[in-house]
Amino acid sequence: MTIKQANEGLFHGERAIWLRYGQYEAAMLPEIGGNLIAFRDTQAEIQFLHEPTPEEMESFKARPMIHGIPVLFPPNRYEDGKFPWKGQTHQFEVNEPATGNHLHGFLYQTPWQVDDYGTTATESFVVVSIKVDEQHPSYASFPFNYTIRLRYSVSENGLLQQVTVRNDGQSEMPCLLAFHTSVNAPFVPGGEAKDYRIHMTIGERWELNERMLPTKAYQPLKEEETLMRDTGVYPFFEAMDNHYTSRPQNGRNRMELSDTKAGVKLVYDVGTSYKQWMIWNNNATEGFFCPEPQINLVNAPNVDLPAEEIGLLSLAPGEIFEESSRLYVIKG
Repeated sequence: MTIKQANEGLFHGERAIWLRYGQYEAAMLPEIGGNLIAFRDTQAEIQFLHEPTPEEMESFKARPMIHGIPVLFPPNRYEDGKFPWKGQTHQFEVNEPATGNHLHGFLYQTPWQVDDYGTTATESFVVVSIKVDEQHPSYASFPFNYTIRLRYSVSENGLLQQVTVRNDGQSEMPCLLAFHTSVNAPFVPGGEAKDYRIHMTIGERWELNERMLPTKAYQPLKEEETLMRDTGVYPFFEAMDNHYTSRPQNGRNRMELSDTKAGVKLVYDVGTSYKQWMIWNNNATEGFFCPEPQINLVNAPNVDLPAEEIGLLSLAPGEIFEESSRLYVIKG
């Protein structure tokens, strides 16, 4: 009989919703940004996501960016913290002093509400949401009314993420979203990073200036980046904090990470609404890296390019953005 569970518990002392279905389990931290902090194969003793250790919990809570699946809204960098929109310029905190930019929005640390959790015949699930209105602390710098809902479920097909953004206000709002997904490499117990290959559906590489902002030009792909696009490459071939357009292959927009020795492949299929990828590998340090699906170009509101090209999406009053992503495993 397949084990199915959804229950409230703890993750290193923090409130967590734990999901279990068959060999897979996952943990969600609603109070720390709705972060899906763990996705595991319990039979194979695999941790696919970069989880904080008990000793790392305090630093994780201070900067919950390189563990699990943090929610970025709006994502990545904004020049001088400025966000122009429909004739007004909203001012974000400059929270990256090294570049003088705002970085990663407001929701990755904000508590989310648990709406539901449970099991069905085919899955274990949790639903969390955050509603922003005039009383929310972020409204002063991003004055829009909206609700974001995340539903995670675990089944025999791995981990499914479903996200919706609804405009609850009376004016058109920007809809810029990403996930700073942090993946272990190696993830197989006893594995070595040298045996791992990453394959991503990247297109063009954006040129970034000294402030890590796009210049509107593209850079030619290096040989290793071409391998990453076409067949696969060692994930730590050089330090990467790189920004690419996405170019779906075979109708799918994805990252694949393969342990060539163990014969295990992790697939991160993110949906074609994510028109951009970021990839960051912690200065080429083996252990984990972040393939980040992103709707929009970095600094999109400040870039003079067509909105459709740079993913500068909007939602009219009452409109909903929705997308699904899945992490699943292929063995053999």
